[in-house]
Amino acid sequence: MRIAVFGAGAWGTALALAFSRGHDVVLWSRESDDVAAMRADGENRRYLPGIPLPANLQLTDSLQDAARADLHLIVTPLAGLRETARSLQAAAPGTPLLWACKGLEAGTAKLPHQIVAEELGADAACGVLTGPSFAAEVAQGLPAAVTIAARDIEFARYWVQALHNNRLRLYANDDLIGAEVGGAVKNIMAIAAGVADGMGFGLNARAALITRGLAEITRLGLALGGRRDTFMGLAGLGDLVLTCTGDLSRNRRVGLLLAEGKTLPDILATLGHVAEGVSTTREVAALSARLGVDMPITNAVDGVLRGTLLARDAVEQLLARDPKQE
Repeated sequence: MRIAVFGAGAWGTALALAFSRGHDVVLWSRESDDVAAMRADGENRRYLPGIPLPANLQLTDSLQDAARADLHLIVTPLAGLRETARSLQAAAPGTPLLWACKGLEAGTAKLPHQIVAEELGADAACGVLTGPSFAAEVAQGLPAAVTIAARDIEFARYWVQALHNNRLRLYANDDLIGAEVGGAVKNIMAIAAGVADGMGFGLNARAALITRGLAEITRLGLALGGRRDTFMGLAGLGDLVLTCTGDLSRNRRVGLLLAEGKTLPDILATLGHVAEGVSTTREVAALSARLGVDMPITNAVDGVLRGTLLARDAVEQLLARDPKQE
């Protein structure tokens, strides 16, 4: 089976490595210089330094060539999903599609499946690959488990069976909305967890934040049509715990640097990678307000990122809220 991975960042490269152990894989980058560098170096030195690329992994900057595949897997930042899906629809219409992008589209607050439906049509064979997975660990062949969610459960089951291997375990789910909401909003909670950790508030505070963060994710997900059980699985709780506690989390790193008093532009320049939680926060805060969904942690993070609230004041504000029934 030929799999085309679109997006040669850390996660795209990691998935290309994982699937190249059992399939014919081509990794596409829009930047010809990046492709040339990977060919010359034998690794993706920019995003996954020190991890060799296998000889059977094909590299290209030609979308037309890469599109000739049995499966398209888009692993660009969310901002690139629409353009890439549109280009693939023109190049190879009808090819099954998975995406591994997380977040809400800036300016529209649309989830990835809504973007894909607009570009490929509502009946397109497609789904999301999501769950607790740091790119560096997957690239090294360390064990991980993720979800493929699609409206058509048979589509999800087929690709779970086709892509599953003994290092990347896959589970099928038909709650596409719930899986995407979990993957998007957990990044906001990771920023909050980073702030709390950076302020030295301790492990009890982190546990409380994760738990109440899960409540926020669930409330928004249910309001959008997701199922409660999804948020207790890999795409919900699993992804949330990893992102809020793991040192490889870019979004948690944003929170840690905010706690140090760094400005957001300086933080983003330092990271060198996209931290989807930054752009997602504003969209989720606005969306939850329109829907009347109570999301105090999200609103606090939004205030910090906008510069209207100091990181320490945001934490104190959350702690000072009136007691609630759980």
